[in-house]
Formats: sequence, structure tokens, C-alpha cells
Amino acid sequence: MNRVFNFSAGPAMLPQEVLERAQKEMLDWGGNGTSVMEISHRGKEFMALATQSEETLRGLLSIPANYEVLFLQGGASLQFSMIPHNLMRGKADYLNTGVWSKKAIAAAKGYGVVNVAASSENTKFTSIPAPETWDLDPQASYVHYTPNETIGGVEFHFIPETGEVPLVADMSSTLLSRPIEVSRYGLIYAGAQKNIGPAGLTIVIVRKDLLGHAITSGPLMLDYKIHAENQSMYNTPPTYSWYIASLVFEWLEKNGGLVAMAEVNRKKSEKLYSYIDGSGFYKNPVELSCRSWMNVPFTLPRTEMDIDFLEGAKKVSLLALKGHKLVGGMRASLYNAMPETGVDALIEYMKAFSARHGEG
Repeated sequence: MNRVFNFSAGPAMLPQEVLERAQKEMLDWGGNGTSVMEISHRGKEFMALATQSEETLRGLLSIPANYEVLFLQGGASLQFSMIPHNLMRGKADYLNTGVWSKKAIAAAKGYGVVNVAASSENTKFTSIPAPETWDLDPQASYVHYTPNETIGGVEFHFIPETGEVPLVADMSSTLLSRPIEVSRYGLIYAGAQKNIGPAGLTIVIVRKDLLGHAITSGPLMLDYKIHAENQSMYNTPPTYSWYIASLVFEWLEKNGGLVAMAEVNRKKSEKLYSYIDGSGFYKNPVELSCRSWMNVPFTLPRTEMDIDFLEGAKKVSLLALKGHKLVGGMRASLYNAMPETGVDALIEYMKAFSARHGEG
């Protein structure tokens, strides 16, 4: 079996050790004679998995006791609506630093007044506005931001200061890639398909005092309190995605936790950026102060080279390097499961490609 290096932005590659264990347990999970996909989500076996996975996740992130952890569906896109449905009281502040910020803003406008407190659209989302320029409203229900913009490769390397106003963060492409101060946030959410597990699962970490304020005329499925009261079992959860996520949590714990993972991720990204900057052939458009550890976009000297680059990369088992259609170029996503050897292989290919074209 030949495993490739998959640089997809999501669904992303998973740790091989996790996949091998899932393969081994596919037909007989826990000695039950069935797949985990075939058992009741309310049965004692799956409930034990759910309890243990939450405990492991709480340990990895040092989640305080006054926060609920929810295992939901719908991805970050549903959270764009669930957040204002539960938290907005008239108006909210949003920081606009990329495509995912814009989508969150568009969804929130149906619930109240959205104040775009800062925007980097004028730089084509290649920077983060200086905090002293933000127009934050102390009366806002919350402040929403996207710590890492997967498409543009822009990342906050600091936590915004919002005073008494709850801070809400879309951590879909950063959760579990490093330690975070959960207590600095009112709510954190993340689609699983980057660093957590397969698509279909969404993690929500929400401070308990923010529960119980949902719009009463809306669907019950959008109410965080309902999900918290039912241990994320108000409806049938995505059991297989939850199971795989539990294996990833164990893998992270076994491999030194998030402090160790942060060091690996920092090293991988620094190695790739260092090569790009020194190549004289490839370019990264993002300001130095806000380059992403997780998603590294880069361009070639001429766009007509792109197809040749991608075809050549595929031949040496480097996949999913095509940039998002909105920005073009290339993008290498370096999530937790991407080993440093994958980055090394990419750099070697990039060197050979530039040499072959006589421009680097």
C-alpha cells in the first residue's frame, strides 16, 4: 500500500495509526461483533465512548468546568447561524479577514445588526488590521472572528481583547493544532475535517452562562441548551465521525498532547515558508506577521505553469496542492496528520520544478 502526502485543506489526511486501528475495528468494535456504526448511540457502549472522548478532549485543551462541550453536525456553516440564533441581542461585532469571515457575516445579518469592526478586504485578505483600528462596540452581544482563514492563509497569532463582550471563534482549521486559552472565549467552534476527524462532526465549546438565550420561535435543533441537556444526543449524532475523532484525541494524547503538536506544526510551516521566501521562484502573498501555520498559499512566476506543477506533483505522490478557486495558485495544508517528511518531499519537488524551468 502506497500512502500519498495529501495537502488537502479539508477533508484532510488523518493519522495513519488512527486509520489502521479503525480498519482493524471495522467489523468488530470493542468485542461487540458489530461495527461502531451499527450500534445504538444511546446504548451503554457508545455512551461510554462519548463520555471518554469528551474527557480526553477536555484534558487536551484544559477546558474549564464551566464550559459545555457539544458534538454536533452541520459544520461551521451551520454555526454561522446557530451563534446569532443563541447569542445575538440586537447587534454583534465581526472581524472580516477572509472568505469564512464573510460567510459568517452574511448569515448573522438575518438575526440583527452586524457591525464589521475591522476588515482586510482592501488588501485582498492578505493581512490583519491593527487592533487599534478596530471599531468594537462595548454593547455588542459578542465579537466573532476567524483565527485562521483556510483559503487565504491568514492567521491571528494573538487573541483579540474584547473586555466583557464574549469572544466567539471559528477554529475549524486550528483547534487541536496547539494549546489555547479556552477561558478567554465565550464560544469556540470547529468543523472536524481538518485536525479532528472526518467531515460530519462539529465541536462546540461554549461557556455555560451563554446557554438558554436562544430565539424561542426558532427550531429547537438550533438551541445549544437543548443539545447540552441531552449530552449531544438530542438527535442521532454522526457516530462514526465521533468515533474517529475519539481515536484522534487518543493519538494526540499519546504523542505528547498539544504542546508537542504545536512544536511540530510550527517547525513544518517555518521550513516551508523559509524555502518559499528564499527560492526566488515561489511567492507567498501574506504579510509576515500573520502567516498561517496550517495553510500555506504560494504562487508560481506564471499561472500557465500551474497545471504542469500539479501534474508533476501528483506523479511523486503529492496531492491536493491546487489553491482555492477564489485565490488561485497553490496551497499546502499542514494539519496535524501531515508529517514533516511530507513537507520535505514537497520542498524537494518544488526545488526540482524550479530548476527544470530555469527560473530558480
